[in-house]
Amino acid sequence: MRLLYSLFIHFFAYFLFLASFFSKKAKLWCKGRKNIFLFLKNQCEGKSNIYWFHCASLGEFEQGKPLIEKIKQQKSEVTILVTFFSPSGYEIRKNDPIADIISYLPIDTKKNAKKFITIVKPKQVFFVKYEYWYNYMNELYKAGIPFYYVSAIFRKEQYFFKNYGKWFLKQLKKCHCFFVQNNHSATLLKRHGILQVVVTGDTRFDRVLAISKQHRSLDFVVSFKNTKKLLVAGSTWQPDELLLAKLFAKLSPNYKLIIAPHEVEKSNITRIKQIFSSFSILCYSEIDAQDISTYDVLVIDTIGLLSSLYKYADISYIGGAFKTGLHNILEAAVYEKPIFFGTHFQKFNEAVELVALGAAFSVNNAKEMEGKIEQFENNSLFYLNCCEICKSYVAQNLGATDKIVSVILPKDN
Repeated sequence: MRLLYSLFIHFFAYFLFLASFFSKKAKLWCKGRKNIFLFLKNQCEGKSNIYWFHCASLGEFEQGKPLIEKIKQQKSEVTILVTFFSPSGYEIRKNDPIADIISYLPIDTKKNAKKFITIVKPKQVFFVKYEYWYNYMNELYKAGIPFYYVSAIFRKEQYFFKNYGKWFLKQLKKCHCFFVQNNHSATLLKRHGILQVVVTGDTRFDRVLAISKQHRSLDFVVSFKNTKKLLVAGSTWQPDELLLAKLFAKLSPNYKLIIAPHEVEKSNITRIKQIFSSFSILCYSEIDAQDISTYDVLVIDTIGLLSSLYKYADISYIGGAFKTGLHNILEAAVYEKPIFFGTHFQKFNEAVELVALGAAFSVNNAKEMEGKIEQFENNSLFYLNCCEICKSYVAQNLGATDKIVSVILPKDN
C-alpha cells in the first residue's frame, strides 16, 4: 500500500505540473516549490529551536494562529516555521509577521520528508486540523520529534478507519497527541487503539473572538447599509450566488446585500455582476467615486475584509456548502446573528451543532431561506433568540488554545 501511496503522490505532482500550463493556482503550486530546500536551508541555518506548524490553506492558518501567538508569548526564543500546502493560504499569508519563516511544503515523498526534517530540525511539530502525510509522519517519528494534530476532527467514514486503511492507521498511532474538537472524535480514535487523545475543542473560537475585539471600523458599510437591513454573504461560489440572486429579488425593498466571493479574480467578479445585473451593483474598488448608499448590492473584490464585514450584518450567509465544502461560519457566529448556508455541512462540527441549537439554517434553495427570514420579520423574539444562541455557543467553546498549551509546553521544559 505504501508503494501505491508513493505512486499516487508522484502522479499528483506530475498532474499539477501539467495543469500549471493552464491553471494559475497550479502554476503557483509548482513555482512555489522550486528551490524550496535551498530557501529552507538559508532560513533555518543557525536556528535551533524551531516549532513547525503545517496548514493546508488559509483557514487552517487562522485556526493555528492562536496557538502560535500563545507559544510566542510564553517562549520568546522559539522560531516559528509555517508551511502551506495550497497557494490559497501561502500567497495570502506569506508575509504574515506572526511567523519567522513561511514556506510551501515539499510533496510527501520519503526523500523530501527526510531532507526537510534534516534541514529544519524542528523541536515540535503541529499539523493543524488535518493533512495526514505518511512520509513526514514516519520520518518525524524515526527522528524522535514529537508531532501533534491540533483541532482535529474525525469521522468513521474516513479511510484509515476502514479495513483497507489499516496500514495508514498505524501511522496515526505515531502521533504524540491528538487535540480533537469533540468527544466523538476521541471515542473513535480510542476505539481503534489510539489513546493519546485530549478533547480541547476548536482553536478557531479563540481566534474569531480575538478578531472581533479588534473593533475594525468599516465606515463604507455603514454608508452602504444606510437605513436598511444587511445580508452579508461570505466566501461564495456560483451556486450560492444564484440562490442569493433569487432571494434578493424578494428582499431588496428592505435589505442591502454584500457579497464577498471566495475568488476575487476579475473574471469571477464580472460573472457575479452579470448574475446581479437586474440590481444596482457596485464593487468595493469603485466606491470612492460613487454615492454608495444608492446601490443595492456591493461586491467585495479584494481580500481581508470579510471577518470585519460580518459585524454589520443582520443576517449572514456562508458559502461553499453547495460546492467545495462549507467555509468558516464562526467568523459570523461571533457577531451573534443568524447564519445560513447550503446543504453539505455535515463534516463541519460547528455547523452541525449550531443547526441543532437553532441558530444556523441549512437551505436547499432561495424559497426556504426567504421563508425563514419572513419568520424573523414576523417574530422578533425568534430572531433575538437565534442571536443569543450564537453568543452563548461561542462563549462556551472558548479556551482550546490554553488547554493545548498546558499539555505541550511542560513537555518541553
